[in-house]
Amino acid sequence: MAAKGRRTCGGRCRPASAAPFCRRNMFKPMDYVVIVAGGKGTRMGASVPKQFIPVGGLPVLMRTINRFKEYDGSLKVILVLPREQQDYWRKLCADYRFEADYAIADGGATRFHSVMNGLALIPDDADGVVGVHDGVRPFASVDVIRRCYEAARTAKAVIPVVPVVDTLRRIDGEGVTVTVPRSDYMLVQTPQTFDIRLLKQAYAQPYCDGFTDDASVVESLGGRITLVEGNRENIKITTPFDLSVAGALV
Repeated sequence: MAAKGRRTCGGRCRPASAAPFCRRNMFKPMDYVVIVAGGKGTRMGASVPKQFIPVGGLPVLMRTINRFKEYDGSLKVILVLPREQQDYWRKLCADYRFEADYAIADGGATRFHSVMNGLALIPDDADGVVGVHDGVRPFASVDVIRRCYEAARTAKAVIPVVPVVDTLRRIDGEGVTVTVPRSDYMLVQTPQTFDIRLLKQAYAQPYCDGFTDDASVVESLGGRITLVEGNRENIKITTPFDLSVAGALV
């Protein structure tokens, strides 16, 4: 499925016909991050999508982009937004004088298709690491981002995780529950980082309902996933409670 209406836009918009990214040094690996921000804010109960809600005086999505630029100012950012939200986003950028450089791709029918559209902006012969990150996770630490990218240079497929601290119970088909060892489970975060060619190959597969994140897409090809330590503050902001926590983290 090809990306629709691909174009580049940052603080200064470029013409729709411009190439998404040009590599000055064809022999130097280039890293990317695809930031997926397709939420509608239904669970938040807000009048605007959750990625646009201000936290500490700055919209969540701007905080997320800034965190990746803090990790590496040369990182190529691809922002995936539903087409109907892009004009509002550009207005926010003007209002907040947000001038980060990025490319923009249209969101798809599912997260899978949104990521696929974002990946379409990366040259097929690109050599490097690509991360995929939830737009409403603005508190991934720079150390965690660095850990994910560096590990992916050799491991090829890396995800950050944190331990489960609550007791877990499994429910069977008849409603019977049983405690399971929480040491057998980890909570998965983003950014999930991959060798670019591996992730592009994985997203060339047909869509499957079992694809819950990027790691599951790569696993379906037989890829092995490496775990690295995440950070507790790297919450996904989806509810009013999460928004309250985010305010305390700023």
